[in-house]
Amino acid sequence: MTSTHVRRSLIPTLVLLMSACSAPESKLPTASAPPPAQAHAAAKPAASAAAPLPRPAAGADKIAEYPGLHNVVAYSDGIYSGSVPHGEEGFESLERMGIQTIISVDGSLPEVEEAKAHGLRYVHLPIGYEGIDEKRTLEIARAVEDLPGPVYIHCHHGKHRSAGAAGSAAVTLGRLTSDQATARMKVSGTAENYTGLYACVAVATPKDAKRRLSSASNAFPSVSPPDSYVAAMVIVDEANDALKAIEKAGWKTPADHPDLVPAEEAGRLADSLRAAAESDETKSHEAELRQWLDAAVGRAEALEEGIVGKMAPEELSKRMKAVAQDCKTCHAKYRD
Repeated sequence: MTSTHVRRSLIPTLVLLMSACSAPESKLPTASAPPPAQAHAAAKPAASAAAPLPRPAAGADKIAEYPGLHNVVAYSDGIYSGSVPHGEEGFESLERMGIQTIISVDGSLPEVEEAKAHGLRYVHLPIGYEGIDEKRTLEIARAVEDLPGPVYIHCHHGKHRSAGAAGSAAVTLGRLTSDQATARMKVSGTAENYTGLYACVAVATPKDAKRRLSSASNAFPSVSPPDSYVAAMVIVDEANDALKAIEKAGWKTPADHPDLVPAEEAGRLADSLRAAAESDETKSHEAELRQWLDAAVGRAEALEEGIVGKMAPEELSKRMKAVAQDCKTCHAKYRD
């Protein structure tokens, strides 16, 4: 057979192959595509994950717990207090609860991008353990009033500062009386030691609220830049000195310093260490510095919890000594 005859005999085969290649893609079998029943089954977990979560009732006398959220308490319809959202599951819980706006009163930088990924707006208005001044109270109340609700207000643990902020905002907006807000703070677990936080709710008033709220800032920052490392460490030193005086007085308010509240000073120490850990100066150092600061934050929080839990003075001194040792180790390498 000649080569010409071979080429001619191949033509029908080539035509068939070309026809198959040019056939519409949808007619070709796809091994990776699951059968309809399997695809429907695979979609079920996603639908379950997006199921709504019921929010706590305004009159509930116990805290509510959700995945990634702790100590959640309703102060009124639309105002909720609780812990910082822990990881993606915390933000997912807020989304499933129908929360629209998050107000952080904690000193730590909020996870704004994570919140956005779940359709949530973040507002950062930090407060201290000593209480909330009139200016900040009005800023928080205006954010609650002006921004889409429901609103979730958090600090770190969700027991003290967020409770004071939610309570004072609810009173200012006329949604609770001072006595009712104080009762809600007790449900949150706000310790009696935090006299400044209770005081800010006691003095809050809805009187002339419309005019007063209009004078408050409506900037609603998503992030309030933390103090510098140096500024944070100045507060750490002040809190340490105050705690030494408190320890000397048997872990009570010293007679010559009636302004020192033990739990508030321990909370201030933990907050300032946390601010130092998140500062730009810390980020510019090796990871070890951040690890040491994080460890110190944990020990300061343990001291605060011990004071609130009315632990024995010996145990409190032991916890205070552990914080001091962390500081000493860090100073030896990074300050001295």
